[in-house]
Amino acid sequence: MLQHPFPPLYDKNSKILILGSFPSVKSREQNFFYGHPQNRFWKVVATVLEKEIPTTIEEKRAFLLSSNIALWDVIASCEITGSSDSSIKNVVANDLTEILETANIKKIFVNGKTAEKYYNRYIKNKIGRDAVCLPSTSPANAMWNVESLVEEWEKIKK
Repeated sequence: MLQHPFPPLYDKNSKILILGSFPSVKSREQNFFYGHPQNRFWKVVATVLEKEIPTTIEEKRAFLLSSNIALWDVIASCEITGSSDSSIKNVVANDLTEILETANIKKIFVNGKTAEKYYNRYIKNKIGRDAVCLPSTSPANAMWNVESLVEEWEKIKK
C-alpha cells in the first residue's frame, strides 16, 4: 500500500480545486504534483491563464496560489504498479473537508477519467458536490494534444 507522500496545496483564497488521481513515480520522487517532465499539466494551465510556465516547485506553488487554484489528489492511499492508473487497487480516498472548510471553493475539476471514477465513487456523495472532468494531462493520454487540452481546460477560467 502506498500513501500519498505530500500535502494538498491551497490557501483561504483558493477558488477552484483540481484533483488528480494519485502521484506518479516522478511526482513521488519530487514530492510535488505533476513532476513528470512529459506531463502537460503545467504547460496547459499556464497557457490557459496566460502566464509563464513555472519550472521550480516554489514557482509552481506560487503560480497556483496566485491563480487561486488548489491542487490535491482523490486518492490518499492505494496499490499501484509504477505510475499506471489502470493498476490502481484498494483505494482509500482523501478527505477534502480541510480544504473545503478553509477555502471558498466555487468549482471542483478532476484531471482525467481515473480521478473522475474514484471521485464519483468515494467523495461526491460525502461532500454533495459534482466535479467537472477535464481530459488528463498525462503523457499516457496521447489522443489529446496540447492545443486540444488547452481548449478543454479553458473551463477553469469561467
